[in-house]
Amino acid sequence: MDKKMLGVIYGSRSCEHEVSIVSAVQLMRNVDRNRFDVTPIYISQQGAWFTGDALLDMNTYTPFDPFKKGLKQVYLDLTAGSGALLHMEQGKGLLHGLKQEVVARIDCFVPVFHGLHGEDGSLQGVFELANIPYTSTGITGSAVGMDKITMKRFFRGMGYPVLPDTSVFRSRWQKEPEQVLQEIERTLDYPVFVKPSCLGSSIGVSRANDRAQLRDSLELAFQYDRRVLIEKGLDKPIEINCSVLGFDGTTETSALEMPLSTGEVLDFYEKYLKGGSSAKGMASMGRVLDPDIGQDTEKQIRSLSEDIFTALDCKGVVRIDYMIDRETGDFYITEINTIPGSLAYYLWNKKGVSYSQLITRMVEYAFKAQQEKDENSFAFQSDILKNVKLGGGSKTKLKVP
Repeated sequence: MDKKMLGVIYGSRSCEHEVSIVSAVQLMRNVDRNRFDVTPIYISQQGAWFTGDALLDMNTYTPFDPFKKGLKQVYLDLTAGSGALLHMEQGKGLLHGLKQEVVARIDCFVPVFHGLHGEDGSLQGVFELANIPYTSTGITGSAVGMDKITMKRFFRGMGYPVLPDTSVFRSRWQKEPEQVLQEIERTLDYPVFVKPSCLGSSIGVSRANDRAQLRDSLELAFQYDRRVLIEKGLDKPIEINCSVLGFDGTTETSALEMPLSTGEVLDFYEKYLKGGSSAKGMASMGRVLDPDIGQDTEKQIRSLSEDIFTALDCKGVVRIDYMIDRETGDFYITEINTIPGSLAYYLWNKKGVSYSQLITRMVEYAFKAQQEKDENSFAFQSDILKNVKLGGGSKTKLKVP
């Protein structure tokens, strides 16, 4: 069987840019090279696309030099099914213009973005337009999963367990902060957690135990987003994460994990830096695998995770996070990560699935999804154009009998 070319694409204009780099390089080092070739595609913080073997070296990013030898700036040919990564270069001599070069042809994209402009459905829309297989959840599921406010409304509408919350726009906060504070306090009891709506890795997230802290938390969150979620807090909850792998009704769950935190919020430092090696990404975080939370609770969390995966029409691998109330034993969905840090490979290792095998299965699901899409009809024959009459003048009208 001929090898398939995987385009591992990552970075982009996001606060989680560096986390994305770590996850992507980690993934590229674990691809089964007997089955796949790999083309790294790095999107800089300015939004430019680059490829080249230098991107496999972490030193390339500290700092990133777009003119480094061996790097090429590229763009994707959006012609349906092309998959071509194109590079434009100035021809030699006075009479030579730009020359176009096909650097690679991608058979399947592997998005490894965290946050906006990649995990949020934007790049998934590009891949759909280009009609190229890709391993992540599609446009709708990615967009809903990225936006915490919309996500919670979706979960609540489905009857899934979520904590009480409210939300506010930055424009309103700037105009009438006292009214906003009063409304939040009428809706929710302290403590509350304040979160930018479209951000991950706990960036901009803080806990507020009184009005002064609430004011500070809102100011912090509004630095990162124009919409902010305010959510009822639990006192020292048990956090549980579950990964799901699959597509189109075929799902399975990973080992569960209980992240270990020393503070009120499991923050960026504890997720990525506390273990002493940022190169390990989420795998470096302190955790307990397969924690004892009771058979009934574990069964319910696994079942709900698969339901969420199906309801959002997810694809590939995701991670769904929960909180358990220590007093009541009730559990609540915190969020879904449609492209989790380190692709949650450490949760699948515990079940005997290597990172290499996990990547291969993600790619297989990507091709299956593309096959399903190709079975759809995108043409409908009609005589509408034969009967169109365009009026003249500046007020042209389309008249269809």
